[in-house]
Amino acid sequence: MLSSLFPLIYGLIFLALLWQAFKVMGRGFSAAGRPLNAPASRNDRTGKVTIHPELLDGEGRLTEENLLTVRFSDDDEGEPADRSGE
Repeated sequence: MLSSLFPLIYGLIFLALLWQAFKVMGRGFSAAGRPLNAPASRNDRTGKVTIHPELLDGEGRLTEENLLTVRFSDDDEGEPADRSGE
């Protein structure tokens, strides 16, 4: 009895996993069609603008300070980058 049900169960599980694989691949292919800077959806999940807490001052307003940024675009070059803008 069990030996006759095993191929049926195996086949059903195989089809379910195959279906899941095609769903996941479909999401990947649809994401690959969009430009990199295009958002996945038009709205934020909360409907509000999200602000990182690091950008707020002690009173909860956006900070006016200059922010420190680091850029790693020319790491493979042997000579140091031009720092005349500092």
